[in-house]
Amino acid sequence: MKLFSGFPAGKTQVTPLPNLFFSELCPAIDDLAELKVTLHIFWLLAHRQGDAMTHVTLAELRADRTLMRSLAASSAKPDEALTRALAAATERGTLLRRALAGDELYFLNNDAGRRAYEKSERASVALPRGAAREPATVLDRPNIFALYEQNIGLLTPMISEELKDAEQDYPAEWIADAFRIAVQQNKRSWAYVSGILKRMKTEGRGGRKGKTWYGDEHSKFIKR
Repeated sequence: MKLFSGFPAGKTQVTPLPNLFFSELCPAIDDLAELKVTLHIFWLLAHRQGDAMTHVTLAELRADRTLMRSLAASSAKPDEALTRALAAATERGTLLRRALAGDELYFLNNDAGRRAYEKSERASVALPRGAAREPATVLDRPNIFALYEQNIGLLTPMISEELKDAEQDYPAEWIADAFRIAVQQNKRSWAYVSGILKRMKTEGRGGRKGKTWYGDEHSKFIKR
């Protein structure tokens, strides 16, 4: 079991949950996968803006490495666990399901979700940015969002967008290295990690002319 380091001090971003979740919904859920998926959808929707804040897609959930890694911890077949969890949450009434454009849309059964669900009956709903970006895979290496939360703090919508772009621009090995270096230098900020990645891109992962710049001497090149 990996030891949780605890929540950081100071102001942190939170994900609101209705009181009814604790008093009615949570006591009725008897499947861990359903509970994990339900909470993850609350978290995803709480940190979105515009039309994308009303729903998630099946393709998006399958491509969410954090979610799939969580399901893999309790199931040998996380994709089947996801399918089972979504079916149970839909049958229970927590989620509203709409098949559309070769995908499945899931809305929370709250006022905003119900209105968006009804709207989807009358018009096509655009899928969120990056919804079908990559197939679902469960990796031993943490993704960029997990690395950020483990080493820097809770995500904000603005930082989430920057992380998505960085995940597309840099190899996963570079991202892991950059976070490791930032932690070693006690510079726990995304600006610092991003600076390391930009230098890797211009000089190579090993530094100029193959000479490594990992360690204390590299810090003078990174904008604080």
